[in-house]
Amino acid sequence: MDKPTLKNTLKFFECLGKMKSRSMFGGFGVFCDETMFALVVNDQLHLRAGTANESEFKTLSMKPYVYKKRGFPVVTKYYSVPQEWWEQSDLLMDHAFKALTIAREDQKEKKTAAPSRIKDLPNLRLATERMLKKAGIESVEELQRAGAVGAYQALQKSHNDALSLELLWALEGAIEGKHWSVITPQRRNELLETLRQ
Repeated sequence: MDKPTLKNTLKFFECLGKMKSRSMFGGFGVFCDETMFALVVNDQLHLRAGTANESEFKTLSMKPYVYKKRGFPVVTKYYSVPQEWWEQSDLLMDHAFKALTIAREDQKEKKTAAPSRIKDLPNLRLATERMLKKAGIESVEELQRAGAVGAYQALQKSHNDALSLELLWALEGAIEGKHWSVITPQRRNELLETLRQ
């Protein structure tokens, strides 16, 4: 049902970059170079909204796409495009370019946003997050304040089992935002020295 509109959309926007589509929200997400900026659903094109264009979309009486998740309505950031925009290619392209810019900025922001939970840090999992909570370290900020050695010592006190040194490197990597395997031998020695004090 969405195929002709999807085909037209991909062809129309190919000047923006490498176009592709993926099944999403009961329709098809439209991607340009890995960034989703449009949605084709119910034979209708929808463009991504953000602070730069949402009020304009609302002024034009454009409606956001709503789908159901577990029986509850979910309002998306994708607004349906007036049918007449297809006849005004410059206008449609202008709005699409703005939507793509907004989507790219949102994507960049998500990547640079600091993880809010311990389990989302590099090297750490939900099990580590639970262990740290049991040891009294409940947030990313508390982990950063404690430092790798402080957190490791807290875990040693609250857990009966012996902990591997890999966990110490993992904690250091999590705080530094990198994989534990790239912690230098010099830094590992410094951590061990501090641990033994």
